[in-house]
Amino acid sequence: MSVPVTVPAALQRQYGRSRSGRDWLLRLPLVLSEAMERWELAPDLPRGVEPWHGHGALVLPVTSPHGPAVLKAAYPHAEALTEPAALGLWSGHGAVRLYASHSDTGTLLLERLNHRRDLSDTEMDAALEVWGGLVRKLSLPVADSPAWAGVPSLAERAEQLSDELPADWEDLGRPFERSLLEAALEVCQTRGAVGRRSSNDVLVHTDLHFGNILYRDGGSGAEQGFVAIDPQAMVGEPEFAAAPMLWNRLEELDPDRPRAALRRRLARMCSAAGLDPEVARQWSVLRETANALDYVRTGQRADADRSVWVADALAA
Repeated sequence: MSVPVTVPAALQRQYGRSRSGRDWLLRLPLVLSEAMERWELAPDLPRGVEPWHGHGALVLPVTSPHGPAVLKAAYPHAEALTEPAALGLWSGHGAVRLYASHSDTGTLLLERLNHRRDLSDTEMDAALEVWGGLVRKLSLPVADSPAWAGVPSLAERAEQLSDELPADWEDLGRPFERSLLEAALEVCQTRGAVGRRSSNDVLVHTDLHFGNILYRDGGSGAEQGFVAIDPQAMVGEPEFAAAPMLWNRLEELDPDRPRAALRRRLARMCSAAGLDPEVARQWSVLRETANALDYVRTGQRADADRSVWVADALAA
């Protein structure tokens, strides 16, 4: 018996365009029902209120043997596969606590955070200090343990991009200047080679932006304060984490000198997190160049233009 659930319209639009997405949407009620039975859960959402959701997952508030929790059902994609491993390694320190996971269905049982309180409206200097503190806390040194086996390497990804980016740029009609592509490829060659030899690799939350940092109200022995969600974790240099804070809240940059303001934001972030600003700049150029090509491929022209602007502002 499936759980009656209203899938939010945003998820319907996003995943209703492909066969695999529509299949996932159809399976969701049964997946949720099986998880409810498996972990002895009950829905904890007023009648008529839609579940919460992120970019690639439905999140249902539930009651559980652990107390108030959320049941997260993610669309099966590569970024979601690393979440249980990363959350297990962090064990609630700086990140949402993982109570249980089921790999076959991609469902997670997580502690419930205050979803109304993130860093999206927090004053920028304060938000950057919180972000920096979390980067420091989440940057676990790599250990020789099976728990790390499912977390991919940033250096290897950089080497893959050195082959993929030129081909994609050509296939998509050369959507931006070659100089930006060459700047990104230089990062692939530099950081990929250096990262592979680095003895300072850590666990990196690769999507640590304002909206992925929620407040933990405390209780049940948990430490109160802001913690991270949705890690999309990888292993490598911690400076890779900087980019998502640069491509969000761009409207707050000084309109007279936005490029300089963006670089100042990066410098403040690196100071708060103890990062190397030059390495962070390089990774951010590569990430936004790759993002721009992804957006062009999916027809998101405005997002592509934003990514090109950020990458170019940092590459200049």
